[in-house]
Amino acid sequence: MDLKETYIAAGSRYDTMPYHRVGNSGLKFPALSLGFWHNFGNISSYDRMREICRKAFDLGITQFDLANNYGPEYGAAEKNAGRILAEDFSAYRDELIITSKAGYDMWPGPYGNWGSRKYLIASCDQSLKRLGLDYVDIFYHHRMDPETPLEETMGALADIVRSGKALYAGISNYDREHTAKAAEIMKEYRCPLIINQRRYSILDRTIESDGVKEYCHENGIGVIAFCPLAQGLLTGKYLKEIPEDSRIATDSRFLNDRALTEDVRLKVSALNELAKERGQSLAQMALAWILRDGKVCSALIGASRPEQLEENVRAIENTGFTEEELKRIDAVILPEH
Repeated sequence: MDLKETYIAAGSRYDTMPYHRVGNSGLKFPALSLGFWHNFGNISSYDRMREICRKAFDLGITQFDLANNYGPEYGAAEKNAGRILAEDFSAYRDELIITSKAGYDMWPGPYGNWGSRKYLIASCDQSLKRLGLDYVDIFYHHRMDPETPLEETMGALADIVRSGKALYAGISNYDREHTAKAAEIMKEYRCPLIINQRRYSILDRTIESDGVKEYCHENGIGVIAFCPLAQGLLTGKYLKEIPEDSRIATDSRFLNDRALTEDVRLKVSALNELAKERGQSLAQMALAWILRDGKVCSALIGASRPEQLEENVRAIENTGFTEEELKRIDAVILPEH
């Protein structure tokens, strides 16, 4: 890919990617979205970032998901995304969903964390500057705040939408109880809460056990899944040994070798055999499983190479599972069932 040439998006970009309605809103998400949590900070190659973004959009991935503290260092992913948007995507802004979040530690002092009105509005303004945009499509509160009144946090989100700095409001990492409370508050503000972003994978069923997946489905709130490949555990790369260039080997902040127990290896190996029977890679089956029942409108995937996107997007070719396949998966992960 010649990055010196002006980027012209593939004319076929909308031919195969499914787009799913986000809750009861008018917005649609691509079945797979590109996450900027990893691989877009200052330690990554900028040219590689551009390649990944170009390939993603050519494949119909129209959503780029960010947060104020994605890096390293904090803010770096948004700065790099802003540069890429300006250089390659200015002509396609209205075809893209650009999102950001605030809720985790961002700057020193008492005002750079959690969910206060001061923090959220300042964070949104800072994110827009780093991204070089007038607005983001969705602005999320990134995590529940046990101290700030939920009315204050939701009021800040509603005002950010009313100001035009975001088109929609969302939440991330909210459990069922707080999702329900947040949604009711936002109804009062006449600013619908359209999406909850939660961790979800074959290995992590928390959104099922805490009831938030079903609650969102029943109440017109979309769900987008992050870590659908369990930080790489469901890619197959750890079936035999830990590769030298893997996340476990090079960056233990979010995934370390303690997560790769013998029990996990056995489970992943069994899942890999089922994926082969389905004619899919383990990663493709894991992504298809997320999308299997229509209750998750998108799965967020990361990539360190454009080729990974091409492989993972093939998951959309078969998102159907037989009852027997689903029972076999559950038998591996939830043996007590």
